[in-house]
Amino acid sequence: RQFPGCGNIVTFCQFLFIALEGFIFEANFGRKRPAIPIRNYFIMVAMFFTVSVVNNYALNLNIAMPLHMIFRSGSLIASMALGIIILKKRYSVSKYTSIALVSLGIFTCTFMSAKQVASDSSLNQEDGPQAFLWWLLGIAALTFALLMSARMGIFQETLYKKFGKHSKEALFYNHALPLPGFLLLAPDIYQHALLFNQSELFQVPGIGLTLPIMWFYLLMNVITQYVCIRGVFILTTECTSLTVTLVVTLRKFISLIFSILYFQNPFTGWHWLGTAFVFVGTLMYTEVWNSLGPLLARCRRRPPKE
Repeated sequence: RQFPGCGNIVTFCQFLFIALEGFIFEANFGRKRPAIPIRNYFIMVAMFFTVSVVNNYALNLNIAMPLHMIFRSGSLIASMALGIIILKKRYSVSKYTSIALVSLGIFTCTFMSAKQVASDSSLNQEDGPQAFLWWLLGIAALTFALLMSARMGIFQETLYKKFGKHSKEALFYNHALPLPGFLLLAPDIYQHALLFNQSELFQVPGIGLTLPIMWFYLLMNVITQYVCIRGVFILTTECTSLTVTLVVTLRKFISLIFSILYFQNPFTGWHWLGTAFVFVGTLMYTEVWNSLGPLLARCRRRPPKE
């Protein structure tokens, strides 16, 4: 919120921390050979890096964080569309219904956000059309990132089927190989480092260390991001895809609600309706109802403890 364009320095620090941790504990200082051929990781990383950078720049294009979250929740649509085109998959009626709900939800939130941008821009008629064009460019960037992310997921699924699942290895290479790419973003990263240095000072509770508050925020973001992404990569090997999708969806939904309430982002009744469509559609896609039914039935049949 204080520095809307700081996405690159945040992403760089996240990648650097995860890469250093993986280099020490997973790659054994480069002595361990990867189970999946390195050339495949280069392809995956190119997609991963592109998605991260494009999503960051979208926040500079009049895209509010709630809309950013909701739009990225449409990954199911992109995955299904590319799955049909590339893998020749076919789905049940309930799957198509869920995708229609998610699409409707995203369209509703996007349309209402467009009206808000147009309304805000009307205060300054000179910048109004320009602000709206930047917003349209932001929507185009989000759409591209969504499709690229889905393509990366299909590529990763194909690799895991061929070479087996190696979550820690994939986590390391997905974050280590893109690091040279950040040289292209070095001026932007350096500029925001200087801005972070100029932020107000903050004393870290418990240890008495004083540092600019933006560096403290960045440190907390890097630590929590590591816990989050590590958990997701482990979850893909320990649980079914149904469970992984449900957990990630619930996390996105909770993040959205927190963003609205804590940061007081504008959110109308139409936005809530669109969010509900996205959430219900995603739950339908994961078929969580079919899993909960047998579970509740077993709970009802279980005899009471004496």
